[in-house]
Amino acid sequence: MKGIIVVISGPSGVGKGTICKELIKKIDDACLSVSVTTRPRTAKEVNGKDYWFVDRNEFQRRIEKGMLLEYAEVFGNFYGTPKDKVDEAIEAGKVVLLEIDVQGGKQIKKLYPETVMIFIMPPTAKELAGRLRSRGRDDEETAKRRLSEAANEITAAKDFYPYMVVNDKLDAAVSEIIGIIETARKK
Repeated sequence: MKGIIVVISGPSGVGKGTICKELIKKIDDACLSVSVTTRPRTAKEVNGKDYWFVDRNEFQRRIEKGMLLEYAEVFGNFYGTPKDKVDEAIEAGKVVLLEIDVQGGKQIKKLYPETVMIFIMPPTAKELAGRLRSRGRDDEETAKRRLSEAANEITAAKDFYPYMVVNDKLDAAVSEIIGIIETARKK
C-alpha cells in the first residue's frame, strides 16, 4: 500500500512538534520528515534527526537541483523538505508527517493533491502568548513578531486547511488527528 503525506501546520508555540512526536509513538508506520535548514543548530539538536543543517550555499544548490519539495524563508532562515526522503517513505507505505508552515503546505498540496492538511490552533491567543514565552527560545521582540504572524497564518489556513484541530488538551488533539489520518488511509 502506498503511503500518505500529512501536513501539520500552525503558529509557533502551538505544539506542532509535541503533537508530531506523539503521532510517531502511536502510529506504527508513521515517520517525521526531517527538514533542511540554514538556521544555526542549538546545543541539543542532532544533525539528521532534528534538522539537516546546511549553509545558505548548500541550500541554494539543493533548490537549483530540484532536491526540495518546498522551501521558505522564515524569520531570516531557510527551511525546506527533502524530496528524496519523502518519496522513499511514501513508496514504503508510511504515513509521512511534514511539520511545515502554511506556505510550504500549499506547495506540497500542489505536488501531492491527496495530502492530508491539518492546521493546529491554539485554544486562545493569550494561551499561545504564554506558551511562546514559557518555552524561552525567543527574545521579547521575536515573540511579539511570532504572535503577530500567528494571526496571519490562522487567517490563511482557514481557506486552505480542511482540518483545524485545537490543541487545548494534547491527548484529545492527538486522538482527533489519528482519526483524521485513519479516515484518509481508508480512502
